[in-house]
Amino acid sequence: MQPLPSIATLAEQIRSGDLNPRDLIETCLARIEETEPKIHAWVALDPDRVRQEADILAKEASNGSARGPLHGVPIGVKDIVFTRDYPTRGGSEFLEDHVPDYDATVVERLRDAGAIILGKTVTTEFAGFDPAETRNPWNTEHTPGGSSSGSAAAVAAGAVPAALGSQTGGSISRPAAYCGIVGFKPTYGRASLRGVLELAFSLDHIGLLTRKVEDAAIVGSVISGYDPKDPNSVDHPVDFTIHPCDPAPPIGLVHALFTECTEDETRNITLSAVGCLESGGATTTAVRLPKSFANVHAMHRIIMHAEGSAYHADRFSRKPNLFRPNIRRLIEEGLLLPAAAYVEAKKHQAIFRRDILSMFRDVDIIVTPATPAPAPHGLESTGDPLFNSPWSHSGLPTVVIPVGLDANGMPVSIQLVGRHWDESRLLSAAAWCESVIGFDALPNL
Repeated sequence: MQPLPSIATLAEQIRSGDLNPRDLIETCLARIEETEPKIHAWVALDPDRVRQEADILAKEASNGSARGPLHGVPIGVKDIVFTRDYPTRGGSEFLEDHVPDYDATVVERLRDAGAIILGKTVTTEFAGFDPAETRNPWNTEHTPGGSSSGSAAAVAAGAVPAALGSQTGGSISRPAAYCGIVGFKPTYGRASLRGVLELAFSLDHIGLLTRKVEDAAIVGSVISGYDPKDPNSVDHPVDFTIHPCDPAPPIGLVHALFTECTEDETRNITLSAVGCLESGGATTTAVRLPKSFANVHAMHRIIMHAEGSAYHADRFSRKPNLFRPNIRRLIEEGLLLPAAAYVEAKKHQAIFRRDILSMFRDVDIIVTPATPAPAPHGLESTGDPLFNSPWSHSGLPTVVIPVGLDANGMPVSIQLVGRHWDESRLLSAAAWCESVIGFDALPNL
């Protein structure tokens, strides 16, 4: 497998005339044709349309009128994000004929920056827990994770340089870890949710699946920013600049989470990566989880179930059997939750978001394993979000980077967590860690 160049390289080659966007699109479409029968990452493609867009963008580039930093660069879009020229079905029979008449804000911003929407990527039903048909490019007998299954698999397979994902529990971080790529979840409220199908509105995040941290920073800066049409959007300056880390960043380690790895090999690989960072000059400090962490998973679950059931209540009242088992169970449990339980969970969320900042008193970033184990064998599960959902609950930004392969050749990753709104420091540290660890393996697909 030959990986695509970085987004910065692609964009520069297009602006300089060294690369025609049409040729780049043909490369991506050829890779999709080669890999799609094996991994099933895409749910909607329109090759003729994207070829026409590429030709228009090529002409603009030749005239020196690039639209923005992504001019001519193809991007995949998870199929819960509205696109005016593709169906948005959310992996559900309910939306089989749903073609939105507008783009989600994040898609608008991609197009304004010159990106080509290559197609829609597979999602689990309504971004829930029921596995989709997508398979892991490293081993098609393993799950790619979820719910951003198609986005992660498409990027890992070299079919597209970046794809939009979403996360309510661990739906960016876990597929990134399982597929050996970078997953970037910005701070809650950073990227607009207008035109995105909900799972739980106070936990939902939009983010990126990419090959490298720099790519995540470039695309993340494009899609982020205040949107008055999204009531949860926050007006806060956007700075995703990657700065050189000299000296190396001070890192906090949550030893309690490393010990919860379900496989010794995963724990050893992630700890070995930490040792590599220390050898590279990083200082590491043990940090304690706040007391409110003890209830974080239970409180996160209550919020997700309550808000998810509220969003789907009307559909559920009409055709409950159209929902797949796991999303149906979420709705059923959510509809039975007393209001007092939801209120207590929301109180906990506010307290936890405050308490968690104590961990950053002496460090720039927190490092944890990204997942308790590599991608599970089989397609019965999307994996365990144990190490991811606390950061969705808190709204803190995260970056996942691959650090090694286990004995079965499956990727193992670490997760970096930053302060609210401090994506520049987080991305800078992540890029430094990425360069020190130097993971460059690719799936043999």
